[in-house]
Amino acid sequence: MRLIVILILVFFVAAGVVVGALNADLVGYDFAFARVRLPKGAALLAALVLGWLLGGLTAWLGVSLRQQRLQRQRRKEAGKKTADA
Repeated sequence: MRLIVILILVFFVAAGVVVGALNADLVGYDFAFARVRLPKGAALLAALVLGWLLGGLTAWLGVSLRQQRLQRQRRKEAGKKTADA
């Protein structure tokens, strides 16, 4: 299993190097406060990393908010049981 993961990782790194080498042109980004010029490969990598981080943050928030809601419900149920007894 580990060998397969390493082979897949090496494949994607090699593909990234090839894409970066073939698309070495600079791309300009004009934000409201700054201008940035990056190679196309770096811009693509930055977009992928940003999407990965935002997706992970969204998943983490969804899980943690659900867990907090379940804990609140359990506390309410436990409080009702002690009040009824």
